[in-house]
Amino acid sequence: MEKTRQQELTRWLKQQSVLSRRWLMISRLLGLISGLLIVAQAWLLARILNHMIMENIPREALLMPFIVLVLVFVLRAWVVWLRERVGFHAGQHIRYEIRRQVLDRLQEAGPAWIQGKPAGSWATLILEQIDDMHDYYARYLPQMALAVCVPLLIVITIFPTNWVAALILLGTAPLIPLFMAMVGMGAADANRRNFLALGRLSGHFLDRLRGMETLRIFGRGEAETENIRLASQDFRQRTMEVLRLAFLSSGVLEFFTSLSIALVAVYFGFSYLGALDFGHYGTAVTLSSGFLALILAPEFFQPLRDLGTFYHAKAQAVGAADSLKTFMETPLAHPERGDVTLNTKEPVTIEASDFSILSPEGKVLAGPLNFTLPAGQRVVLVGTSGSGKSSLLNTLSGFMAYTGSLRINKTELRDLDPDAWRKQLSWVGQNPQLPAATLRENVLLARPDAREDELQSVLDRAWVSEFLPLLVQGVNTIVGDQSAGLSVGQAQRVAVARALLNPCQLMLLDEPAASLDAHSEQRVMHALNAASLQQTTLMVTHQLEGIADWDQIWVMENGQIVEQGDYASLVTAQGPFATLLANRQEDI
Repeated sequence: MEKTRQQELTRWLKQQSVLSRRWLMISRLLGLISGLLIVAQAWLLARILNHMIMENIPREALLMPFIVLVLVFVLRAWVVWLRERVGFHAGQHIRYEIRRQVLDRLQEAGPAWIQGKPAGSWATLILEQIDDMHDYYARYLPQMALAVCVPLLIVITIFPTNWVAALILLGTAPLIPLFMAMVGMGAADANRRNFLALGRLSGHFLDRLRGMETLRIFGRGEAETENIRLASQDFRQRTMEVLRLAFLSSGVLEFFTSLSIALVAVYFGFSYLGALDFGHYGTAVTLSSGFLALILAPEFFQPLRDLGTFYHAKAQAVGAADSLKTFMETPLAHPERGDVTLNTKEPVTIEASDFSILSPEGKVLAGPLNFTLPAGQRVVLVGTSGSGKSSLLNTLSGFMAYTGSLRINKTELRDLDPDAWRKQLSWVGQNPQLPAATLRENVLLARPDAREDELQSVLDRAWVSEFLPLLVQGVNTIVGDQSAGLSVGQAQRVAVARALLNPCQLMLLDEPAASLDAHSEQRVMHALNAASLQQTTLMVTHQLEGIADWDQIWVMENGQIVEQGDYASLVTAQGPFATLLANRQEDI
């Protein structure tokens, strides 16, 4: 990673700290109080030892200073604990806000953008990479201030008693961050590569796991297992590279800390032997000043050592921020949002003129298109994969931007309130999504206040009632993650029931019978064919059987509608639809 990029990411990370500025300030203040208590306990301990050893004061007379020393120890421990809690709260709050921003950004980007990356990669971005920023905000940022304040406070305390010891500490302190920076220069880049490898591994593994049965059927199980092994091996090597840098940095820290403390100890040793007679302002070197310097010397370096430990939290956060910042700042062609609300009782008519669909990056995916979909008509959209059929449905749903004109009941789509517009839509895709816990909750997702008779009606119309007796808990069955408790055909029927329960003026169907067995396909299409008569309907499909009675068939090719008409006229025209039909019959 280039140095300028690291600096840019570091600035971005610091900008996010304003999300929890108050808690970070409290954490720094508690750290400063802890530093004052360190000085207080060192001074008390040095005075007590000096009184006992050099002045032979009875122990009974030192009871009060000893009690105060114990209280300072307890108070310092409590302040350190409280600082950890405050730092954790700051990191937690910032992670929550960043995650909310990412999820809002994903919602703005829409399904087309989300489908561009595997689910495992998004999970790594939203969960692990944001969580890996926690220590940066909870510990590293507050420690940066303490790494300056606490050593300076200790030097100010030692300097009046012995300026040589103070200068030794001051002279060796800059070496620690200098050598740490030299060792840690590659840490951020190593962490960035590690996160990229983790994202690839997560997406690769999840996709292969979901398709394991298909891979086995086609004899690719062992080959993909080997690919996963190689990906995990690459991730292991990158992880060990990060750990190697961490241990090397810790070694540098310990070396210079030990060297500095040893120099202070040697200086006082020779001073007590009389070999050195400078540094104590012309007076005799006292045991109290020696104890004070030697007790505070490790504490002088402790904030720097802690900063070194947390420095890897910074490198980890910089590596995690790379893809996060890129995602958050990537320019997207957002669909424009209006505030016009259509009459929910009026049938939908769609008119397109010089209409082109844009990808989230602003590239033209399909168009220009010119068509009219009259109210109440049923239209089938067919064509080869990649011709722009699903993109058209996404645009009509308000998830993709466009140029030209796309009017809904004489009102431009970009002028409509998208939330109000989507309430007039019903949508069934090829991969049923059942996010709620039970079958009942998934059907009632759009209308949780629906009556029991309405629920039973859509269960019957979607043929869900046909398999309900096979489920022990019936309509209250737990569907499980990825609809694990249901077959694909059963899950699709539940999705159809959900769409039927929502009264709409436009029904969008995106290959609803794809990947279904013959029985489930028959049930699903029977329900949807009956429902399509109630409102304007646009269906994308590759299956050309059973569409002869639909009002219109549109053929898309290379982003253009190249043919329109009813089934009979298109078959006799010997055009693109006839070619698709012939190819389909050959495949069968």
